Amino acid sequence: MAPYESDRTAGAEGLPDEADDVRAGRRKAARYVVPVAVVGVAAATIGLVPALADSGDPSLPKITAEQLIEKIAKSDVQQLSGTVKVSTDLGLPSLGGLESGMLSGVTKGSGGSSADPQSKLMELASGTHTVRVAADGPDKAKVSVLENAAEYSIIHNGNDVWAYDSKSNEVYHSTAPAAEKGQEKAPKDVPTTPKQLADEALKSVDDTTSVTVDGTAQVAGRDAYKLLIKPKQSGSTVGAITVAVDAKTGVPLKFTLVPTSGGAAVVDAGFTQVAFTKPAASTFDFTPPKGAKVTEGKDSKGSKDLKDSKDLKGSKDSKAPESAPSRGDLGKGLDGLKTVGKGWSTIAEFDTGGQGMPSGSSSQGGNVSGFLNSLGDHVKGKFGSGTVFSTRLVNALITDDGKVYAGAVTKDALVKAANAAH
Repeated sequence: MAPYESDRTAGAEGLPDEADDVRAGRRKAARYVVPVAVVGVAAATIGLVPALADSGDPSLPKITAEQLIEKIAKSDVQQLSGTVKVSTDLGLPSLGGLESGMLSGVTKGSGGSSADPQSKLMELASGTHTVRVAADGPDKAKVSVLENAAEYSIIHNGNDVWAYDSKSNEVYHSTAPAAEKGQEKAPKDVPTTPKQLADEALKSVDDTTSVTVDGTAQVAGRDAYKLLIKPKQSGSTVGAITVAVDAKTGVPLKFTLVPTSGGAAVVDAGFTQVAFTKPAASTFDFTPPKGAKVTEGKDSKGSKDLKDSKDLKGSKDSKAPESAPSRGDLGKGLDGLKTVGKGWSTIAEFDTGGQGMPSGSSSQGGNVSGFLNSLGDHVKGKFGSGTVFSTRLVNALITDDGKVYAGAVTKDALVKAANAAH
């Protein structure tokens, strides 16, 4: 094997005393490489893309897993530009375009603009996408999703955040209070830069996790260490996570999550090109195109169709659209939301207050029941009966009495949790 200390496990006995400090530093991890959340594990992400990694196995100095995690935490890259290829394969059933249609519907319903980033970025939760990113400090960033002849971009410049959908010629604009300057101002529901995905994964590193250095690689022409993160517990659908970390800067260059079921990666995101240099100032300039429909977010005032870019200032009579429900609102109505288990095998449990899945014998819901049951597996236990809806990463059990058990765990783990609760 290459000279890497790969036999250490996070949280295991025998780690250096500074390991706790490393973990503490990780929790305070450095600023995001791209302060705007790009195009979440939501997060959360079609097969591996070999082009992401160049051939070759560079010879690099010896490093421990703790040192590599600390290197990521201390990474303070403020300027970069590059191209990221993101592939996600949750194994969702093909519904003839229904999935993308539903996502588009959510976008329209959240504020009437196809450019609204709160839901537009959720469209990246499936398939393969090419994303261009650029950053110059905490207050200047640009993310562009390239789709055939169209492009969707989010531009963050100072207190302004612009989102533009060239396909519909719609613009979404919002501002952030000066007090929040330096913080992320764009939605972060779908973190898909290698840095953001790695930060989310490292939050889960505890005594239920094995963390090792698994050799080296080249990504986008740069030498990198490979950090391997694996659950030590049984029952998790997460098989392993590999993070390629730039040997010089400590910036994660590639993130790959494979499920315990094997096959293609669920999430595979990595740079195909990257440069740690200052982007041109014009990169972050944006003026709404002539004739574009501009929707103002809840932090701004006014919304109207523009005949000229000078109309962006809007009029006193224009009204902002109603804002979408906050994530806190989405939790209303859930009775006794709690978690069961720990680490990678954690299961969320809550009561919908409903009657569970419609019965196949119901005169009112027979057709609905047949459709939904075709997407799930019927199970029985001490809890009675229910239906398990599965993806390659997240599974959910809905019992007939309205209880829901969900997590990145196997179907058997959900049934066991439901039995224990009854």
